[in-house]
Amino acid sequence: MRMLMNNLDPDVAERPEDLVVYGGTGKAARSWEAFDAIVRTLRTLADDETMLVQSGKPVGVFRTHEMAPRVLISNSMLVPKWATWDTFRELEHAGLTMYGQMTAGSWIYIGTQGILQGTFETFAEAATQRFGGSLSGTVTLTGGLGGMGGAQPLAVTMNGGVVLCVEIDPARIERRIKTRYLDRETDDLEEALRWVDEARSAREAVSIGLVGNCAEVLPELLARGFAPDLVTDQTSAHDPLGGYLPAELTLEEAARLREDDPAEYQRRSFSSMARHVEAMVGFLDGGSVVFDYGNNLRAGAETGGLAHERAYAYPGFVPAFVRPMFCEGKGPFRWAALSGDPEDIAKTDRAVAELFPDDERLQRWLEMAEERVAFQGLPARICWLGYGARAKAGLRFNEMVASGELSAPIVIGRDHLDSGSVASPYRETEAMKDGSDAIADWPILNALVNTAAGAHWVSVHHGGGVGIGYSIHAGMVVVADGSENAAARLERVLTTDPGTGVMRHADAGYEEALAVAAERGVRLPWRE
Repeated sequence: MRMLMNNLDPDVAERPEDLVVYGGTGKAARSWEAFDAIVRTLRTLADDETMLVQSGKPVGVFRTHEMAPRVLISNSMLVPKWATWDTFRELEHAGLTMYGQMTAGSWIYIGTQGILQGTFETFAEAATQRFGGSLSGTVTLTGGLGGMGGAQPLAVTMNGGVVLCVEIDPARIERRIKTRYLDRETDDLEEALRWVDEARSAREAVSIGLVGNCAEVLPELLARGFAPDLVTDQTSAHDPLGGYLPAELTLEEAARLREDDPAEYQRRSFSSMARHVEAMVGFLDGGSVVFDYGNNLRAGAETGGLAHERAYAYPGFVPAFVRPMFCEGKGPFRWAALSGDPEDIAKTDRAVAELFPDDERLQRWLEMAEERVAFQGLPARICWLGYGARAKAGLRFNEMVASGELSAPIVIGRDHLDSGSVASPYRETEAMKDGSDAIADWPILNALVNTAAGAHWVSVHHGGGVGIGYSIHAGMVVVADGSENAAARLERVLTTDPGTGVMRHADAGYEEALAVAAERGVRLPWRE
């Protein structure tokens, strides 16, 4: 209940009055009536009962057992033939479903920090591969400062670089300034470029928010000969109606068109995406490192008329930078302090640092996060840990709660963007070695095994990150409350969950995953 309410904290959610948490239209509950019913049920749920939630509406409570999840959630799931935005919106309009995004509808969103560390890891890996280990003296050009994209400026500056972020909504820029994720703001392109040049020359880490539309600004920058070192994008392009904003429209004009003529709105969105991506490919042709950040922008550009070869001329961030980490079961381990006391997070930060002293990138992240990351809602932290490390951290947190070192339980979850929990051919499973990009058994197996292992709540979703029809994914949460019951759950769940990532990549033939499985004891029956 605390985590559901935290999702909708005004400091956390994008539009809490509409139950929208992030990602365009990603909601925590289907309606306020459904929200009230969820809370009412959680207040009375027995220790041996499980509540079932169907796309944001509580639909049943059944007697299970004490080690079973207290809540099981399914969001936005549609039979494949009907898995289109048009069908989804018809059903949503009829009050029968909702878009759960990833962590919005599974009650483990922790604000922009939730994506920050993964974005940090991506840019850190890009720096290692292409720029000698640091982004110092480089410029990144990107778009989108919403619930996910808002992490980009801080992720780049934490890696030493300069970043120019284009965002059409001034309120989103203001929000990132307020939370210290963004350093400067302007609506003047000339001023923005002057700041970029000054910071690059001085090798200063500076983030600049520019009010503008990517489909207009990026072609203009390309025509001017602007030469960024890296280019990506995190606009809400996964949702061409509720997320992306077409070129040549103000926010007010876009809102009217969205209401009056949604088909025309989407046509203009796709056309703008084509212009947007064509410019990104132009930067690629000029020598920039260009990568997709998993918002289905490339598919939208192709729908808008850009040739397939141009739309997909650059790779996604997972095959480009993240997959070796996935092979280790490494991904976004996150936790929140139910006490609301930032000191509990400071103590867990120190505990994680002590547990893994040889992980240089993790140590750098923890030090900078404590200094630079503003909490939104409940104090929380995220870091990327792999198979074996997650269980060790979870058990340590449980010991700290039991001893009184922490003042209240710790909620442990993760992003759905993880090593074994997603089938998303334009994002997490893009360009799999064995061609299994679209096989969706893996996230379902992840949810099933985490349920069997005793996670406190488990969810399966459709469409998060890239939109309806393009992904199936699963989430899990387990609570460290200091009890022996919790310790047993933590040890199992924080082993099975990353273990599915090792298993999935080993099955696809990645040597790194096969080696991890052999070294750390992940049993693969087909290899025995």
